[in-house]
Amino acid sequence: MRNKRQLPAAVIIAAVLLALPMTAGAATVKDQLGRTVDLPPDPRRVVALAPNITEIIFALGQQQRLKGVTTYSDYPTAAQQIPKVGSYIRLDLERIVALKPDLCIATRDGNPRALIDRLESLHIPVFAVDPQSLESVIQTVHDLGAILNAAERADSLVQAMRVRIQRVRTRVAAASTRPRVFFQVGIAPVIAAGTDTFVDELIVYAGGKNCVTGKTAYPRFSREQVLVLNPDVMIISSMARGAAFEKIRKEWYRWSNLSAVRHNRIHVVNADLFNRPSPRLVDSLELIARLIHPELFEEAR
Repeated sequence: MRNKRQLPAAVIIAAVLLALPMTAGAATVKDQLGRTVDLPPDPRRVVALAPNITEIIFALGQQQRLKGVTTYSDYPTAAQQIPKVGSYIRLDLERIVALKPDLCIATRDGNPRALIDRLESLHIPVFAVDPQSLESVIQTVHDLGAILNAAERADSLVQAMRVRIQRVRTRVAAASTRPRVFFQVGIAPVIAAGTDTFVDELIVYAGGKNCVTGKTAYPRFSREQVLVLNPDVMIISSMARGAAFEKIRKEWYRWSNLSAVRHNRIHVVNADLFNRPSPRLVDSLELIARLIHPELFEEAR
């Protein structure tokens, strides 16, 4: 016999929907996927469906609007205190609806389209973004600034980002060489960032050359294939933490003929800086530029 307290999900969702605020004066806009979205004029209950979206909203100073974020939204620290709605690839519809959002902000990279469609069928507007490069991150900051009535803050943030990006590009333009870089993102198997990624853009802007080419964004490699590539610089950005980093580094240092080993240029970086297309990508650019061209950034340390 069914416990009377265990109501079906559909009943719970329907009950919550009745309590949702009505949107008056909604503006019809196109999101970054070309979808038509009716936005509330001043969204007060926002759910961010990916960690990078959470970071952008905090960077805009609009965190008071956030009522829900995804599991790994841990930056800045205050984001850890906001209710969670599942991971960005496994979102919990009931939790989202229970938060009574007047706007959800989604990302094309990872959020299930079926869940986005379901939210919209429940009359919850969803604005989707698709930041795949530094320029599209800047556009996303602009778009979310406009949506959250923080256009002035967005303009200021974007201007600061552009200044820092140009500062790096100007400095590395003086470099006499473009070291070949292998950017490792997976341990077993070895996976690297290829040319169709924003990591590749960061490498190029930082005065390096990605030695991983081809149509696959994140190809797999055997250890022998990496040795054949013989990169000048290796950057490891795995999701593993702590001792796992040192283990990977020590394993590569067994191969004394590797150029990156001979010149002691194997580096470990915080994966979150490179996995999340947010304003912190500029931090990533500055970091990778220092790793590729330390001679140009000695006084900046």
